[in-house]
Amino acid sequence: MVNFAKNLTIMAENDWKKRLGVVYSTNPDFQYQTAEVQQAQTLPPEKQRLIVTIDRRQRAGKQVTLVKGFVGSSEDLAALGKTLKVKCGVGGTAKDGEITVQGDLRDKVVKLLLDMGYNAKRGN
Repeated sequence: MVNFAKNLTIMAENDWKKRLGVVYSTNPDFQYQTAEVQQAQTLPPEKQRLIVTIDRRQRAGKQVTLVKGFVGSSEDLAALGKTLKVKCGVGGTAKDGEITVQGDLRDKVVKLLLDMGYNAKRGN
């Protein structure tokens, strides 16, 4: 049982997807270099430049409100998206640096963002 746990930790350390440029080494003491994922630092609300637009492409004719331009971590983006969805009373998502709120709520979203201290403006 102990060997099994040891093998699992060795296999986790030698994850081939995280290696940089080295496929295999015959040296038993060789340590692979892995890429470090950097989290973006979230800017304060007054330094964010958010643009609120409407979109209906690839959505079967349904309208959605998009908030673009958020700079920060995915956790902060999800928290802002959740706040907007709750205050608007609709569904949506927050991913890839963009918040999607169901429906045409541009004016309401811009007002909410301005009240929270964000630098937001209405797009199209």
